[in-house]
Amino acid sequence: MNDLNDALHPKDGWHSQPERASLSEVHRTLVIPSSAGFMRKLMAFAGPGFLVAVGYMDPGNWATDIAGGSKYNYTLLSVIMISNLMAILLQSLSLKLGIATGRDLAQACRDHYSRPAVFMHWVLCEIAIAACDLAEVIGSAIALNLLFKIPMLAGVCLTALDVLIILFLQNKGFRYIEALVITLIATIGGCFAWEIFMSQPNYAGIAAGFVPTFEIFRNSDMLYIAIGILGATVMPHNLYLHSSIVQTRKYELSSAGKREAIKFATIDSTVALTFALFINAAILIVSAATFYRSGHNEVASINEAYKLLTPLLGVGGASVIFALALLASGQNSTLTGTLAGQIVMEGFLNLRIQPWLRRLITRLIAIVPAVVVIMISGEKGIEKLLVLSQVVLSLQLSFAVFPLVMFTGDKVKMGEFVNGPRTKALAWFVAIFIALLNAWLLVLTFRDWFH
Repeated sequence: MNDLNDALHPKDGWHSQPERASLSEVHRTLVIPSSAGFMRKLMAFAGPGFLVAVGYMDPGNWATDIAGGSKYNYTLLSVIMISNLMAILLQSLSLKLGIATGRDLAQACRDHYSRPAVFMHWVLCEIAIAACDLAEVIGSAIALNLLFKIPMLAGVCLTALDVLIILFLQNKGFRYIEALVITLIATIGGCFAWEIFMSQPNYAGIAAGFVPTFEIFRNSDMLYIAIGILGATVMPHNLYLHSSIVQTRKYELSSAGKREAIKFATIDSTVALTFALFINAAILIVSAATFYRSGHNEVASINEAYKLLTPLLGVGGASVIFALALLASGQNSTLTGTLAGQIVMEGFLNLRIQPWLRRLITRLIAIVPAVVVIMISGEKGIEKLLVLSQVVLSLQLSFAVFPLVMFTGDKVKMGEFVNGPRTKALAWFVAIFIALLNAWLLVLTFRDWFH
């Protein structure tokens, strides 16, 4: 009778233990020294936040940031800041779920929902990962075309090779993947720091831009771009990814050990996402200082920005630096997208295939539509495909956010690590706010397509 009660009402809120950890080849492989001081522990936990942060500065964000800066100067910096704050909250909940329960978000969904619902979540998540990967493939192909004049079709196919890079690095150890990602982030940051310096922006205008204004709601065109920035910022696959990769650290599984792990992982995540805020703000600032100031108010594509940067700034190499940052951004995001693909397949379906095959499948799903579009409509169709990928991400986002907020607010599942009343209220507000914004973005996008 007691066994039946435990089955119907599990003591820890979960119906079963995961049969294996996701990313089992690197699970709990990085030992956290228990006697180390604050800084040493912080450095030991640093890494997963930066892998997550790359999804917030991927090529899918570039077009909306460029359009926002060229058309409305610094006004939409406040939108970038608000969307980043929402991302910090959601990623902190994701890492807390992983550390407190030993489950990633996909495994938690498989335990909680019925089999048909789990399958539906998995399909939607795979579509979102493919859509996100599509944006990275296109971004990398555009960068290769701009830098080396490689045709878009060949550039898209070349992006398949980075699957081999991930496999090589993961065999060396998870720290090597983190090191590569942080190096690429530093490259992007350095490129845009230089672009900001050369564009000589109005710093008082930048400060004013971070203050929210009702003008955004009064101007329907500005609202459309603002919603696009918000919709392109929070990536659904990042929530699955973060809840898994925080478990690469071998911390003590006691209550105190988990609490300490949550604290250090949250610092790592917040610092990394603050860097992502700088990158996205920098793209908009450079666009405003260069295009808005010179009267080029309709620059909305990556290609246009590349062609105009050098002549408008009067500095040789400005366009090349811009394209180099784009290439680093695209490559960085593909690394994390393929990891997320492995996590969701293992988590939702408890299905494990060879990592190289899993990543090749993910990449091919993204490459095929890009190749088809280039062959049918040429390179002009690529920009529309980039927009479509962001729309698909918007559709899927709530299917990741709502379960995350629900699980981390459940006392039975989370125990002492459950969200407090304020965090719970704020998390639900953000979840509903994002859902409404993304629904409105879809309405506006389809309205534009059919008119």
